[in-house]
Amino acid sequence: MSTLDHLVEDGHIVVCCGTGGVGKTTTAAVLALAAARRGRNAVVVTIDPAKRLADTMGLAELGDRAHEVPRARWDDGGGATGGRLSALMLDTRATFDGLVRRYAENEEQAERILANRFYRNIAGALSGTQEYMAMEMLHELHEDGGFDLIVVDTPPSRHALDFLDAPQRLLRLLDNRIFRLLMMPTRTYMRVAGAAVQRFLRTAGKVIGAEVLDDIVAFFRAFEGMEQGFRERAARVAELLQSPATGFVLITSPRRDAVDEAEYFAGRLREADLSVAALVVNRVQPDFGVEGPVTGLREQAETLSRAGGAAAERLAERYTNLADYAGLGQRERRQLGEVGARIGAATVVYVPSLSHDVIDFHALTAVGEHLLDGKHRATATV
Repeated sequence: MSTLDHLVEDGHIVVCCGTGGVGKTTTAAVLALAAARRGRNAVVVTIDPAKRLADTMGLAELGDRAHEVPRARWDDGGGATGGRLSALMLDTRATFDGLVRRYAENEEQAERILANRFYRNIAGALSGTQEYMAMEMLHELHEDGGFDLIVVDTPPSRHALDFLDAPQRLLRLLDNRIFRLLMMPTRTYMRVAGAAVQRFLRTAGKVIGAEVLDDIVAFFRAFEGMEQGFRERAARVAELLQSPATGFVLITSPRRDAVDEAEYFAGRLREADLSVAALVVNRVQPDFGVEGPVTGLREQAETLSRAGGAAAERLAERYTNLADYAGLGQRERRQLGEVGARIGAATVVYVPSLSHDVIDFHALTAVGEHLLDGKHRATATV
């Protein structure tokens, strides 16, 4: 069984990563669809603000709760019974609100935070918030969603790195000296720091304004007693990413910039002690059914040219064209196979350029035939 088939049938979380425009959303949708057709309860999650996933799955829109796709839309009649397919788009603000309510000691504390002007301004816009909330959503689906397979469609790869780093960034924020200073005045055992805090606040107030500063201080102080819950949650998310049931699928295209981005991202995964389960290369040259060297095609073209006649000459030109395209495709796949070996991908899968856009389940099925049928992949020796 190939790595991708194993992820679809036995995996729990699949994170699809890659630069923009390489077919990441399509790949994520195909994997979730394949799992549903094999009888699993699958959900695909996008944190990309562009609403391509809804369009691809034929939905008018996606919300921040899992929306089940009617079986009649995706069931091709040949799959296992019992499968379900759902989709959702991350709503950063709604997820953050839910997190506040989860960890607040009581409703009063939750409402104090949610009503804070600073919180309302940064809940959906602060750098890193979207990525951390994506991790929160992933954990929520893992803990409470009841899904067999969760497929995550990330933003372009450099942002996806933020997605992976989000739990640690939250922990660094909680340990930040400024954060701790702002929290200190409410803790009686830290009263000795009061003078230093007041000096800091007076200086900050001159820079950003007293009213804004009051909102910020009130925001952080409202979080008193909630830090440990955030810490524990971040630690569990980090463990989830490291789990053997989680697989990272890197999607690219033959474009040089996309390949460079894929290699960069694979390097960052290695730094985080994570590995690439599979490399998917979309929009490669078709192989035209030609196996082995193309020298035979060129020899046939030469034989036809020597035979003379207009018909033979036209056929010789077509053999030459076929040899050129088949040779290009073979070189492309050989080079991309080397990329897969360098990044340590157990499986390299090639999806050729299609003659139609991927806009419905019929098209997703066509892509799935290349991703999962076993005929178009190479298992790397690494």
